[in-house]
Amino acid sequence: MSTQFDPIQLMDAVSAVQPDVTPVVEADPAMFGRAIAATAVGAAKHPVATASATFGLARTLTRVGSEMLRGSLVGPGESPVPLDPKDKRFSDPTWAQNAAFGALRQAYVAACDYTMKLLDIAELDPHTAGKAELGLSFLLDMLSPTNILGTNPAALKLAFETGGRSVGAGLRNFVDDVRHNGGRPRQVDSSQFEVGANLACTPSKVVYRNDLIEVLQYLPQTDEVSAVPLLCSPPWINKYYVMDLSPGRSLIEWAIKHGRTVFTISYRNPDESMASTTMDDYLVDGPLAAIEVVRDITGSNNVDLLGVCAGGALALIAAAYLNAVGDDIGGSITVINTIVDYTNVGALASFTDEAALKKIEQKMARKGYLEGKEMAGTFDMLRANDLIFNYVVSNWLMGKNPPVFDILAWNADSTRMAATMHSNYLRWLYLENRLVAGKLELAGQLIDLGNMKRDVYIVSAINDHIVPWTTAYQTTRATGGECRFVLSSGGHIAGIVNPPTPKAWIKVADTTPPTSDEWAAIAEQHSGSWWEDWAAWGNAHGGAVGKPPRLGSKKYPVLYEGPGEYVRI
Repeated sequence: MSTQFDPIQLMDAVSAVQPDVTPVVEADPAMFGRAIAATAVGAAKHPVATASATFGLARTLTRVGSEMLRGSLVGPGESPVPLDPKDKRFSDPTWAQNAAFGALRQAYVAACDYTMKLLDIAELDPHTAGKAELGLSFLLDMLSPTNILGTNPAALKLAFETGGRSVGAGLRNFVDDVRHNGGRPRQVDSSQFEVGANLACTPSKVVYRNDLIEVLQYLPQTDEVSAVPLLCSPPWINKYYVMDLSPGRSLIEWAIKHGRTVFTISYRNPDESMASTTMDDYLVDGPLAAIEVVRDITGSNNVDLLGVCAGGALALIAAAYLNAVGDDIGGSITVINTIVDYTNVGALASFTDEAALKKIEQKMARKGYLEGKEMAGTFDMLRANDLIFNYVVSNWLMGKNPPVFDILAWNADSTRMAATMHSNYLRWLYLENRLVAGKLELAGQLIDLGNMKRDVYIVSAINDHIVPWTTAYQTTRATGGECRFVLSSGGHIAGIVNPPTPKAWIKVADTTPPTSDEWAAIAEQHSGSWWEDWAAWGNAHGGAVGKPPRLGSKKYPVLYEGPGEYVRI
């Protein structure tokens, strides 16, 4: 690669994206702009409170200026603005040691506090206020002085230390991201990873394929296995191998090494031909078809299910459907970071109201699907400092290469969402909450989780920004079987990829009282991963042990090697 930066490349990159700039209404499908405008209007309706907050900001900025002058003469003193010592953006010691940079930080924090005070003054309805808070937080994060080369001391020092080479490298990274990554900073260097080589590489065979899924059967790694097989139900909005990441960090590998016969669903990446594929289709041609394959190959009528995120909801729906038609799966169900009661979905509510869904549906109607990067962008916005601006600083200002990390490589391998299915999912579950209301009808059956008496193991992660653990806890109230709820260390993905480490911990309780607060009051914390606790629970539900079943069957023979073809599309 050339070490010289060509400014013509920058102009070409900007020109290349100009014709693709979407209308403003599409750029803001959740209509954060409207909510922010409502904040301004609402604050204007309370002129006394707004004026008081404004004068307060002016007084604070005056004190910041005075402290900067004093600090430049006698050294840093007490900050007139409360600062968060855990804010990693300002971890460089210059922010505390240099009076000018210290004042800039304090002024920024004061402006952020003032903005949120205006939001409180506006007295918006809760939904609009939540949307405005998310939109304002994103804008304030974007405007942080750490995101600008001239006001980021760590980036400036690196530029001087490298003789400007870091700046040149940052510009090259910026140009490359504009031209090839939609103008977003790359989160990961995926060049070191290959599906089937060091990701999704637990030995397996594809034993079934239809127009929607492939079913993988994993080779046994123990002499004896539990009689009841385990079928993994991944989210269709991501590739399945979050459950089969790199060796030693694979939940599927862990289950196999602990005596389970494991199968998994691998969904096809939708294209325009799948525009009319419905949620009914995903149920019938997904988990229900896979359960039939597992039963035929293993000879076991009972099947344990393990579902992740949206795949957990679909696993529960499949079990409830079979119960409704008199064909109980007879096994246990594990759900990880899953929502079934959509009453309180946290920040995602801002993206799933009626107005936002109409915009999404209009966009999907043109192609027949929603691009995976758009869904990923939604999740990134929920943690913008960690998932967006952290890489703006590292990649663009400091010229560093993105990290080599298996979770981020999986996350970058995004999938599309079929238009009709995605609309069904968002409307029926997020917007209308039909599942726990007993109003969800799929494939001609009313889905009633309460009538499904399977034992359920429920995992949630303390730092999950997509599925709040208090929301995941509501699954204990929705199903009809015995539940074990486990709160784990980690976030939405690290809570899944959670091999035993010295830092891992879980909270557990012997009962599941009505509310999450009551559960938290009696739960006890233990060191270790939930994988260990789950392996013991799963084996207790897995039946007698014996020889592993055959690979494939007469009806469902081995088709080709895992991880299959759909995962590579």
